[in-house]
Amino acid sequence: MKKKLVVVLMAAVMAMTAVTGCGSKADDAKNDTQASKTSESETSANADQEAAMHVADLIDAIYVQERTDDTDKQCKEAKEAWDKLTDAQKELVEGENADPDYFGRDTGDASKDDPRNQDDIGENEILVVSFGTSFNDSRVADIKGVEDAIAAANPDWSVRRAFTAQIIINHVQARDDEKIDNMDQALERAVKNGVKNLVVQPTHLMHGAEYDELSEAVEKYKDKFESVKIAEPLLGEVGSDATVVNEDKKAVAEILTEEAVEKAGYDSLDAAKEEGTAFVFMGHGTSHTAKISYSQMQSQMTALGYDNVFIGTVEGEPEDTSCENVIQAVKDAGYKKVILRPLMVVAGDHANNDMAGDDDDSWKSQFTASGNFDSIDTQIAGLGEIEAVQKLYVEHTKKAIESLGKVSKTASSSAVSALEDGTYTAKFNTDSGMFHVNEADNGCGTLTVKDKKMTIHIRLVSKKIVNLFLGSAKDAEKDGAELLQPTTDKVKYSDGTTEEVYGFDVPVEELGKEFDLAILGTKGTWYDHKVSVSDAQKK
Repeated sequence: MKKKLVVVLMAAVMAMTAVTGCGSKADDAKNDTQASKTSESETSANADQEAAMHVADLIDAIYVQERTDDTDKQCKEAKEAWDKLTDAQKELVEGENADPDYFGRDTGDASKDDPRNQDDIGENEILVVSFGTSFNDSRVADIKGVEDAIAAANPDWSVRRAFTAQIIINHVQARDDEKIDNMDQALERAVKNGVKNLVVQPTHLMHGAEYDELSEAVEKYKDKFESVKIAEPLLGEVGSDATVVNEDKKAVAEILTEEAVEKAGYDSLDAAKEEGTAFVFMGHGTSHTAKISYSQMQSQMTALGYDNVFIGTVEGEPEDTSCENVIQAVKDAGYKKVILRPLMVVAGDHANNDMAGDDDDSWKSQFTASGNFDSIDTQIAGLGEIEAVQKLYVEHTKKAIESLGKVSKTASSSAVSALEDGTYTAKFNTDSGMFHVNEADNGCGTLTVKDKKMTIHIRLVSKKIVNLFLGSAKDAEKDGAELLQPTTDKVKYSDGTTEEVYGFDVPVEELGKEFDLAILGTKGTWYDHKVSVSDAQKK
């Protein structure tokens, strides 16, 4: 019995094993198919990722501020690679600066723009210089709008364009095949076309870092033209502290506010105020000493009685213009409705993303998240598209043109003998944004008159100018040339910071009369300049 039982049990086990063995073969086949499909899927996903990464690398390669001999080729390669991607692959594009929006975002019709990079310029050129934007509609409305207005007002002058942001130039070229000159390209174009008289009109808001870089670029080409003049930016001179305003700032404050009020559907700013509506104008902000301009714009709004208008900056410089501080100021003032609008010439990336975007750190999102307001609306429009602002630029260009080859007549007196011995404050006028007195001195120096001889002491912006020479650069290089030696001066800025800079004592023959004054930089190159001293006021 036991043996039979054992045999039966063994048979049963063998049968079960056989059944199990048959099942494994079927499962293995199924598993092999699934594994194959998974492998194929993984291979496809890897291929998609690799293709996307390749495009991201190509975008990052042209997301740079320096143009090279390979830039044109790189821009073309990046776009061709993007066009080969599937829609799914495009969504995977991600690099240090690359994302699907680089090529994929619709910013308007680039064909409506004019890069103004044509030759046959003629002897007189107005070079309109902007930071630039990759937003096509904004570029047409804001930058081209200003350029067109200047061109219409100056039919005897050729108007050309330059951008200072190579990153943006590359973006527009790669995406839209529109080639815009950078500063060096534009200036070289002017030289090759035989331009004699060059006026450079910045579309920048103020005398900030971009303006300084522009001036430096122009300085290198200055001797290539018979006359060169850099016109004022939109807000004019910076001024010494937050209380200093000027006619340019007043005009911009009035124009921008009127435009915002009208677009918001109010009959007047007072009507908006009665409904508890505040207007917040968001600028870029800067660490440059010119940041005081934003505080000055707030001072100007206050002087105009615009109690429900607030000035802010993306970068939060100056500090009181940061988003959180502006939110608090609007809250403390009791306003429940907020309208955000850029204080920028161009409504580009900052306006669309930093101000009106949906990300948590956008100004619209931060105002909403504060829970202090019933409604947050945005107006995405740059200053450049406003006709009245375009006219301000036209006026600045006109003044620059009129100044070419003319002697200043703004002096309180043209004769040395008109001034008694003593100490005066006087304007020190130059022909270049790269060579001027320190911002802390508001365009002035200290004029000393003794025995009918005049000397003006000027404090410069840094220690980068190491010598001056009363005469031409050519004469300055001659043996025995008597160079003006620097003094080390300490200046104090409106924000309380101090800095050591070089100062110089410059002999003045006659008030209001232009004279040659060459400068020597740290690189050992002399540059020619025309200067004058005017508006002497007794201390």
